Amino acid sequence: MSKPRDFLVEIGTEEMPPKALRGLMEAFGDNLTSAVDHARLSHADTHVYASPRRLTVLIERLAAAQDDRRVEQKGPPVKVAFDDDGNPTPAATSFATKCGVAIEELDRVATDKGEWLVFNTTEEGRSAAELLPEMVERALTALPIPRRMRWGAGEAEFVRPIHWVVLLHGEDVVDGEVMGIRAGRESRGHRFHVRAPIVIDRPGDYLGALEKDGYVIADFERRRELVREGVEDAAEHVGGHVVGGEALYDEVASLVEWPVPIVGAFDEHYLELPREAVVSTLTGHQRYFPVADADGRLLPHFITVANLESKDPEQVIEGNERVIRPRLADAAFFWDSDRRTTLASREEALRDVVYQAGLGSLFDKSRRVGRLAAWLADEHGINKQLVERAAALAKCDLLTGMVGEFPELQGLMGRYYALADGEPDAVADAIAEHYLPRFAGDELPDSAPGQVLSIADRLDTLAGVFSIGKKPTGNRDPFGLRRAALGIVRILIEQGLDVDLKAMIANAVAAQPKGKVEAAELADDLYGFITERLRRYFLDRDAGLTIEAFEAVMLRRPSSLVDFDRRLAAVQTFARLEQAESLAAANKRIANILRKAGDPDGLEVRTKRFELDAEKALHNALLGARDKVGPLLEQRRYAEVLNELADLRDPVDHFFDEVMVMTDDEAVRDNRLALLGELRALFLDVADISRLSIA
Repeated sequence: MSKPRDFLVEIGTEEMPPKALRGLMEAFGDNLTSAVDHARLSHADTHVYASPRRLTVLIERLAAAQDDRRVEQKGPPVKVAFDDDGNPTPAATSFATKCGVAIEELDRVATDKGEWLVFNTTEEGRSAAELLPEMVERALTALPIPRRMRWGAGEAEFVRPIHWVVLLHGEDVVDGEVMGIRAGRESRGHRFHVRAPIVIDRPGDYLGALEKDGYVIADFERRRELVREGVEDAAEHVGGHVVGGEALYDEVASLVEWPVPIVGAFDEHYLELPREAVVSTLTGHQRYFPVADADGRLLPHFITVANLESKDPEQVIEGNERVIRPRLADAAFFWDSDRRTTLASREEALRDVVYQAGLGSLFDKSRRVGRLAAWLADEHGINKQLVERAAALAKCDLLTGMVGEFPELQGLMGRYYALADGEPDAVADAIAEHYLPRFAGDELPDSAPGQVLSIADRLDTLAGVFSIGKKPTGNRDPFGLRRAALGIVRILIEQGLDVDLKAMIANAVAAQPKGKVEAAELADDLYGFITERLRRYFLDRDAGLTIEAFEAVMLRRPSSLVDFDRRLAAVQTFARLEQAESLAAANKRIANILRKAGDPDGLEVRTKRFELDAEKALHNALLGARDKVGPLLEQRRYAEVLNELADLRDPVDHFFDEVMVMTDDEAVRDNRLALLGELRALFLDVADISRLSIA
């Protein structure tokens, strides 16, 4: 059999969407590796590469063919295959015919369920060359592409039209087609620098041949690093540093195959614009890198990355500067014209902007958010007038020219315009902060008015969209409701806002126009939806957290997420105690006993009905524990509560060793059930530790 050899596949296309390139590259590698593994082709490491016009996978030491494998076909049981005289029955004859052999050539195998006829054969492994084209096409078809294109007269569909395919196994071209394109060994270099095809002799030559002869750096990670180094060096050359580079490095690396950093400049008077407006103009439209000095002040320079080595770089610089001038001029125009009208004067115009069918206008939403935020402010001693004013103005900047041109500046521009109108700093800051957090891991609102306004805005969105029957299904979440719920969870817990979540949800639900869902059902759905995000939040935050610990607290359905956080921390601490395993098992046993007894209510412990010392000892221990933990529960010192309850292990163990709960005497039985009910209730004041699995 031939030795394993490196395998290379390159899919050459039109320029692909830059924001999707990294994901497509990684998914292609994962899909193809899985296909190779499933096909039983042994291999070493997999490497993935990509540039704007290619997706590439290189698999080291890929086997030339599958190993032969033994295949066993199971037939009828021997007692069915032969009669009492040992003659084959139709069942045996049929199985032998199906396998294409005589009955005498069948084997027998003994199992726990008896002896069976089997037919053993060897399946010859197929060659890699025979399998690879189809596997590559399946890997491409499975890529996460929202919209696919069709080109030419063929039926193939992909993110962009495919122009060439390289398939090499060692030095040999793999014969076949991928997406209707015949495979070969000819790649293509840079669109402008190189016209002739780039011949790839063997997979190991791929990166070097493209870079040396094709002006293409196909290694995405190396190209990204060259972009980063080049941009940072260029910024240092003009006395500054790059602003927000990490957000752009991937995208710029996905736009160029041969990165050449270039420094440009713009008129200094544009620095009088709000910093965010300048940055958005440079990064959003042109993907230019802004530059700031050591104090963080923007400089009148930008760095762009060209995709070629120009013979006349000055002309390239001038071209980029010419492109950015009108963009900055537009931003300056919007900045000047927007300030001629106050934010407050735009409030009435929000009535003409539909928020969502069935939920009224943006004006209606602003009023609902204001009422909910005011309720939250009252709950936390926050200046209600400031919060209500911020809520009234929070959406007004959506009607400004600047936000119309740069939607990502919503809230930020509202802050600038509010300050220009003479609004209090707290109002202006809350307007900007009510959009935070914008994404996972983003910063949270810092001011108290900003926090309650952010929560109110998100909860109104959740309640409204749920009320019209448009809650997320599967992976679809067009309104970003999961993100909104997680934002609420983060603000409440990380900023320590001890608010009654159920009461807050009820307020938000009551404010909605009458929708398709009844209020009680809607409130319950929202509570479940938000607390489901809570599960993900805690599991992501603490790698050592178990599902059982979370469920132990969640079964109590706490109203305050701050309180939930404290309970969960207490349960995790308790789980590490020596007594935890025994008490968790005892609570589980108690829960089962009470459930089988019908979860009796209204039973009272009567000391005169105690028959055994173990009953009396447990009762006395419970009385002592209740006296100690009562004040601790009021202060939410849950870790100390469970630490005190851990001392109950010995009387609980003795009780179960010596006492038969379900005795025939009904009065004694009910008394013992009442005692266990009190014990379980004492633990349930913190969490249901019967859910814990402690080894």
